[in-house]
Amino acid sequence: MSQPSAYAFPNTYVHLRDDGDATPIAVTESFWPDLAAGKLELGPGRLVAFFEFDADWDSWETHPAGEEVVCLIAGAMDFILELPEGHQTVELREPGAFLLVPRGTWHTARVHEPSRAMFITAGEGTEHRPA
Repeated sequence: MSQPSAYAFPNTYVHLRDDGDATPIAVTESFWPDLAAGKLELGPGRLVAFFEFDADWDSWETHPAGEEVVCLIAGAMDFILELPEGHQTVELREPGAFLLVPRGTWHTARVHEPSRAMFITAGEGTEHRPA
């Protein structure tokens, strides 16, 4: 058993594996390109990440491997979901408000004030497209 340690977002993420293990992952400049290219072999599970935003997203994304949990820590954001019946806007306006983005749903965000949010994502197969 390893010695417990303190970690800090956004410099470290956590991979919650399907077998119950949790692994801290250092976030480097190459983290996202490596993850998208399949160079990080995380295995099945969920990635817990923390982001700060001061502008609208410049892309849409979708997560075909599972639902995504988005929890607002501070600020105010709207998430726009592309559903079969049309676009739906979900407002996150107070700390602790959260959204469950359905599996495979394209989504983007509009930032109304500087915001911080935690994301829990089944990231395998994630796709992006320009907004």
